[in-house]
Amino acid sequence: MSKIDQILEQMRQSPNGIRFADLCWVCDHFFGEARQRKSSHRVYKTPWQGDPRSYIQNAKGKAKSYQVKQILKAIERLDYENN
Repeated sequence: MSKIDQILEQMRQSPNGIRFADLCWVCDHFFGEARQRKSSHRVYKTPWQGDPRSYIQNAKGKAKSYQVKQILKAIERLDYENN
């Protein structure tokens, strides 16, 4: 099992305890580099129309749980559209 798969499993089991750095790594893997990195938020572009951006925010080294859930939904949609 790859590190990305391990982090995704942790995200599914407990979105509250995910490190911000791990979430960034997952987002970089699925969506490419963040468009914005220098502020407190990172902005990732998703490949579909409508609301094509996902935002994540560093909260004292941890990712916010609602943002982890949003990223999981975006990854599921990406997998669905690619299959």
